[in-house]
Amino acid sequence: MTDTKGIIGSLFDLSFSELVTTKLVKIFYVMAIFFSGLISLAMLIGGFSDSFGSGLVALVVSPIVFFAQILFARIGMEMTIAVFKIAENTSRLVDKN
Repeated sequence: MTDTKGIIGSLFDLSFSELVTTKLVKIFYVMAIFFSGLISLAMLIGGFSDSFGSGLVALVVSPIVFFAQILFARIGMEMTIAVFKIAENTSRLVDKN
């Protein structure tokens, strides 16, 4: 399937021949990175505002939480893209025969 339509054009494709999710996944991944960073920053601020010891714990834990969130977001998005690519390839095989 060629990428002839944009995101807006694909939204109004009533035949559902163009898939929107594969085009939006990059935006969703950037949003996941941004919000994971905000959560980690909030953990740091919350930790140091509570006490110095909690801040040190947050300093160690927040990067681990950040990377875990990014990892799970990436895995979920890759699984979604894999399903959509299977659908695209299946429709190509059906169109060939």
